[in-house]
Amino acid sequence: MNKTPSFVLPVLAALLSLAGIAGFIVLFARDMTIFWFILSPLILIVYQFPAFVVFRMWKRKRAQLTREDQSGHRALASEIEEVQEQGDDGGADTANDPGNEG
Repeated sequence: MNKTPSFVLPVLAALLSLAGIAGFIVLFARDMTIFWFILSPLILIVYQFPAFVVFRMWKRKRAQLTREDQSGHRALASEIEEVQEQGDDGGADTANDPGNEG
């Protein structure tokens, strides 16, 4: 499992979020009027959208890696169950039972 995307994408999302806030302040907060004050939530959404997209990509990639990891564990568990059903339980069934000595 590659840990690099798990570190790079959240950091990139945080940097994009900070850049969006800085862009909003530089472009709109200096000349804030009632018009810009009313539209500021929509403007902030537009500036935060790239950070949202990158963060969403990271979450989907992490979920995909988690599903693959869990499927690997499930496959291992199913192999163990198959071996146990075949009667190969580490030789426990071939041991002599002390009560049935005869």
